[in-house]
Amino acid sequence: MKKILTIAGSDCSGGAGIQADIKTITAHKMYAMSVITSLTAQNTTGVYGIIDTPADFTAKQIDCIFSDIRPDAVKIGMLSSAENILAVAERLEFYKAENVVIDPVMISTSGCPLISEEAKKVLISRIFPLAVLITPNIPEAEELSEIKIKNYNDIIQAGKIIYEKTNVNILVKGGHGISKADDLLFCNNNYITIKGNIVDTENTHGTGCTLSSAIACNLAMGYPLEICIKNAKTYLENTMKTGLNLGKGNGPLNHCVKF
Repeated sequence: MKKILTIAGSDCSGGAGIQADIKTITAHKMYAMSVITSLTAQNTTGVYGIIDTPADFTAKQIDCIFSDIRPDAVKIGMLSSAENILAVAERLEFYKAENVVIDPVMISTSGCPLISEEAKKVLISRIFPLAVLITPNIPEAEELSEIKIKNYNDIIQAGKIIYEKTNVNILVKGGHGISKADDLLFCNNNYITIKGNIVDTENTHGTGCTLSSAIACNLAMGYPLEICIKNAKTYLENTMKTGLNLGKGNGPLNHCVKF
């Protein structure tokens, strides 16, 4: 059985973060492990509080995992403090972690900021270089590229900027007001369009967490990166199509869907 580690924040409402990651990994019939970097008070309507895990305790969690059950892939989500980012970077470098996928969680689906400016700088300089793939959505791509994205051509430009800045494979995800559900994969100084189908739903809580975890699962199986992303997008679309309608805001996905 493949083992997947998620390093992220906890979502008490179960739709995003650690909870979405564990559901996704389990749906892929893999063994899920977690390092909790933050506790959040949130639900489908927004984020109402964040308490960060002390950096030394975050490091201790990583030590416990790698010294006993080494993961085949690692998904990194919410890291809101510079201290935690440094702790994660140092331990993953020490253990030479493989197949690292980073979902640069900066803004929640409901538009709430989840990371400080100081932490963002450390994230880019220390965590991004560890990755096989970084998966920003439109608001995150705007943050990282420092340009406003209004159309598909802007996505291409933003992706190029981030790729050149980081020298890491970048998947800029569509949606968020852009009409297409296609994503753009930037690698080897080129970009590939990863086609997607628009799903008519407002229940999108945890889509980024789910996609990045699914990509990590596919990487653990040894598939090429483009195939990993296509398989993960198919799974994500299926979790949205079932029409799970919970909560008063952007509802969660049905991670138990067959795919």
